[in-house]
Amino acid sequence: MRNPFSSRWFRVYIVPGAVVQSVMVGGGYGTGRETVEYFTNFGFLGGAMGMGVAFLLIALVISLTFEFSRMNHVYDYRNFFKLLLGRGWIAYEVIMILFFVLVLAVLASAAGNILRDHLHIPYFLGLAGMLVLVGILTFFGRELIAKVLTFWSLFLYVVFVTYFVVVFSQSGDVILRVIGEGEIVSGWAKSGFKYGAYNIAAIPVLLYIVRGFETRREALVSGVIAAVIALVPGLIFHITFQAYYPDILQESIPIYWSMIKLGTGVLLIIYSVMLFGTFIETGAGMLQGINDRLDAYLTERHGTTLSRSTHAIIAVSAVTVSSLLSLVGITTLIAQGYGTIAWGFFAVYALPLVVIGLPKILKNSGG
Repeated sequence: MRNPFSSRWFRVYIVPGAVVQSVMVGGGYGTGRETVEYFTNFGFLGGAMGMGVAFLLIALVISLTFEFSRMNHVYDYRNFFKLLLGRGWIAYEVIMILFFVLVLAVLASAAGNILRDHLHIPYFLGLAGMLVLVGILTFFGRELIAKVLTFWSLFLYVVFVTYFVVVFSQSGDVILRVIGEGEIVSGWAKSGFKYGAYNIAAIPVLLYIVRGFETRREALVSGVIAAVIALVPGLIFHITFQAYYPDILQESIPIYWSMIKLGTGVLLIIYSVMLFGTFIETGAGMLQGINDRLDAYLTERHGTTLSRSTHAIIAVSAVTVSSLLSLVGITTLIAQGYGTIAWGFFAVYALPLVVIGLPKILKNSGG
């Protein structure tokens, strides 16, 4: 069987989207809670239109980010923002550190809880497993991470589609009836925009996936495809959740609650394994971006980079610290400012990218 990574088309148009999706589908997205919070709360049609708003924002930002990175040959977020914001580049890094701590703390906590509650593996053993796997991925670097994230993303899609088929086979008539009612609850546009603003946060950390782009068309088309790949699972959730609407709105973990109602114990176990792997992907994908940022800085100053062992040590240390922080409750404290962080990313990233970056892209005729 031919290795898909030997295909340039696959590396340019599928791998970036798979990496973006793998990082986006973390704790909130993977459990279905984000879909309920930002979309299903607003009725089927309201949620669908909100998802359309989120798609437009995410596709625009990812495409412009890919092209700005390709055009300027910058593949780490520090140099990206030095070109975009000048001396103000540090603003992104400050917000990114807060977001990074939050995400890793949530992932560590969620990973331990899922293995404990659904696979009966002790909490700290789950954390230890996450540390080891993240360390291995970051030790071998971006090539392995890109391949693992891509293949796991395909597995993720298989599980999501299976879940969709099972729900629709049991409750398709209910889903179609609710869809036909076309309920719209006010606030869907703002909610979709906020969801998009939050989920673009980590894109600049993933610029290592842009290295293979050669033309403007590749960057822009890949950005749109990435947005589609990332948001389709949310659409699957939103459609299937109509089978349990409005009761599902009150559930903290909608996916597990719906699977329990379906009586699909095997699917629940498979989904738990898939979600645990996705947590590892999210952590490793973001940490690779951090390592690339450090390597770029050291290359500029000293003409060298960190060793693979140091990359792994940084990753394991970051996850360990975040795990400890999650245990003392800092996750809840930071999560209260989650919305503020989302608007902060919009202010220092999305808005300048359109106002400053887009004119520079348009002036550059190459590509």
